[in-house]
Amino acid sequence: MFLRAALFVVPVVLAGWVIGWFNIPGPWYESLSKPAFNPPNWVFAPVWTILYLIIGVVGWRVFGRTTDSRSGTGSLRALWGLQLLLNYAWSPAFFGLESAGLALVLISLLLATILAFILRALPRDRLSAGLFIPYLAWVSFAALLNFEIWRLN
Repeated sequence: MFLRAALFVVPVVLAGWVIGWFNIPGPWYESLSKPAFNPPNWVFAPVWTILYLIIGVVGWRVFGRTTDSRSGTGSLRALWGLQLLLNYAWSPAFFGLESAGLALVLISLLLATILAFILRALPRDRLSAGLFIPYLAWVSFAALLNFEIWRLN
């Protein structure tokens, strides 16, 4: 059981770190006008590490279930994969392409996908749905921050 969980959690966290490493905020980001509620840069790495751990655990739970057309497992797997893809795409869009607008579109889609996952998982896997609540909260905050940066610049 631990090994199977690690096979989900470790790659999710490592991929998040690698994407973050290749998309470190630079001069462009530093030059942007930011809202007063913008947290210091050091906050993001520990928060995202915890969230990637949660995302990995939820992936392990969802993909560890037997696929049954009546259980909705296939749609949960698809939503989990889509949220991860959107999540991983945000940093390259925002920091790599220096596009707050494109990043805002991506994070809006990410927010909708996380919410859809939670609502779909709730009757089938309450723990996974509950584990995604802090993720939903943080991405909501990040979307507001992204919006304000886009608006101010």
